[in-house]
Amino acid sequence: MFKTLLVALTGLGLSASVSAQELVEGKDYTLLDSPVATQVDEDHIEVTEVFWFGCPHCNRLQAPITEWYETLDDDVSIVHMPAVMGGNSNVHATAFYAAESLGIEDDLHADFFTAIHQDDRALTDADDIADFFADYGVSEDDAKKSLTSFGVRSEVNNAHGRIREMRLMGVPALVVDGRYVITPSTAGSLENMPQVAEALIERVRTERAQ
Repeated sequence: MFKTLLVALTGLGLSASVSAQELVEGKDYTLLDSPVATQVDEDHIEVTEVFWFGCPHCNRLQAPITEWYETLDDDVSIVHMPAVMGGNSNVHATAFYAAESLGIEDDLHADFFTAIHQDDRALTDADDIADFFADYGVSEDDAKKSLTSFGVRSEVNNAHGRIREMRLMGVPALVVDGRYVITPSTAGSLENMPQVAEALIERVRTERAQ
């Protein structure tokens, strides 16, 4: 089973804004030796948010990261990728991709976190997940078919492979342009992760303009 990443939230933070020139490889972010193929249009910059619905730190990150997403320019595309690292993370990843295949993931994403962390619902059983999906107009039969479908299994397996390529040992994490990996430890806190990611987005823009 993997770990969730936690760091002290005082004394380690970056300033309110940080430039790409100020970032230090190995300290503020990790650079992958072999970039991971991105999944967005070539003229867009991909930011992959790697998360686990059951992770308390991923849950705490939702407010600042969602607020940040709303400020991004049109050339940035967000990819949500659930952790597939064993145990309940695999179950929740399956629920994520099942919801995506049913067209309800955007609507239930925040609610799934709330159900686990505020309502004390584990959501690790197919019946419970199907019951949860019912609130979004999905029948029990359709929910269970999706949870066991070949397409969903393929998505889960693909996510597992990408996480291995990203060399991730825990969540949450942000991966910019398939190369730059940001964790709470490298950023200094959960709240600083968007700041570091934004600076790296600007670095990618500069690189592509040269």
